[in-house]
Amino acid sequence: MLCTRKDLYLIYEEFRLTTEVLVKELGEIKQLGVAEHGGFDIRIAAKTVLEGVNLGDIIAINGTYLTVTEFDTQLSQFTVGLSPETLRKTLIELGPGSSVNLEQAVQPMSLMGGHFVQGHVDGTGEIVSKEPEGDSLWVKVKTGKELLKYIVPKGFIVVDGTSLTVVDVFDEEDCFNFMLVAYTQQKVVIPLKKVG
Repeated sequence: MLCTRKDLYLIYEEFRLTTEVLVKELGEIKQLGVAEHGGFDIRIAAKTVLEGVNLGDIIAINGTYLTVTEFDTQLSQFTVGLSPETLRKTLIELGPGSSVNLEQAVQPMSLMGGHFVQGHVDGTGEIVSKEPEGDSLWVKVKTGKELLKYIVPKGFIVVDGTSLTVVDVFDEEDCFNFMLVAYTQQKVVIPLKKVG
């Protein structure tokens, strides 16, 4: 069963060392659904995140950490399994052909270039506006009060696996905003999402 929600998956983290949240590449969902073993799987086309991958490794898909259950470097594809809880909270709007942000877990010797987060979804949000300014893009997101109370201007938030700096918080509207520079707009899925 596929749903057509347009929610963004938000991760607010105080400071947890698991990933640096730098999107390594955009992948494409090739197949998703109930697998022969009775669980739910997603197969994704990717190249960069498969370099050095092993069964059981973690790859974040739109910021949700999932375990690699199969991979084929010749076909440039990997499969992850989804638990019922993961299906209820994340990735439910995706279908074959959807683009997804992909990142690898950080190794102790990795170059650290982003924010450190754990990779668990804390809530969802909805894009309420997208406004260009020069070659950048303002994005305003509405979320629940239970999450908004933890979001602060100049703090960071992860939206669909992309680490972003919050520009402002609008308590009366239950919203916050951030800006995407041109380079980021070309590398992540957020600009592909519609308002609403």
